Amino acid sequence: MDQKINVFVWDMDETLVLLKSLITGTYAKAFNGSKDVQKGIEIGKTWENQILRICDDHFFYEQIESCNKPYVDAMREYDDGLDLTDYDFANDGFVGASFDDDDNKRKLAYRHRLIAHKYKKGLRSVFGEKMIKSWDNLYEVTDDFTDKWLSSARTCVAECASGTKDVTPLVDSTSSRTQNVNVIVTSGSLIPSLVKCLLFRLDDLISYENERFNGPNVQFCAIGDGWEECEAAENMQWPFVQIDPGPVSTSHRFPGLTVETLGHYIGVVYGESDDDDDDDDE
Repeated sequence: MDQKINVFVWDMDETLVLLKSLITGTYAKAFNGSKDVQKGIEIGKTWENQILRICDDHFFYEQIESCNKPYVDAMREYDDGLDLTDYDFANDGFVGASFDDDDNKRKLAYRHRLIAHKYKKGLRSVFGEKMIKSWDNLYEVTDDFTDKWLSSARTCVAECASGTKDVTPLVDSTSSRTQNVNVIVTSGSLIPSLVKCLLFRLDDLISYENERFNGPNVQFCAIGDGWEECEAAENMQWPFVQIDPGPVSTSHRFPGLTVETLGHYIGVVYGESDDDDDDDDE
């Protein structure tokens, strides 16, 4: 029997990462006075400033913002493999606005290659301990303010990948017949999205590569907070798990959402795993 693949399609913003609702104050306001709205706004704006600074200073965002691509490897065909060890990105003549010529495409490909390298290595390979400690403190403050939303969401994604914690056979990635994959979708630009993955500790769980999944053994499950994600999932005939950061909701939230629940949604749409039936036939 061919290996079954479960693809968990995660919406980033306001699902795995709470940021916009912190900046606007809507997250804290939903708790009717039990959370400090101004503190939430300050936390959100601190994140926003850090993300934009890192994007510009270390991921070429100011240079390549006008030529945004859907994924890092989009320019690979223009990369001639030049050794970039001593390459002078600041003075190579790259002009993001003049993107149509092959010379600029090649230079953009170089930038994408370095971005991919930094993403794979992680923030700790790029920045000093003082800066890392500052981001860790901000993460912990945010996680505490959001009642462990960030860490719980990360744990759920990790369990989807590893198949730990009493998962059902349907989503058990420890089975030789099943592979679990996490992917992220977002309406945001590529570079800020990658930096968010790094800062919110998702980079070791989410690959930067653009993978395609198709075939009778592939099962999808979409998880998100908006009607756009819901409509897209319905059009694809995928199960959709609705997320709502509010304190009182009929939808799912973090902490709370589990791998078992995701497995139930998959089972409803695709049917239960046939592993047990196969075992009976052996």
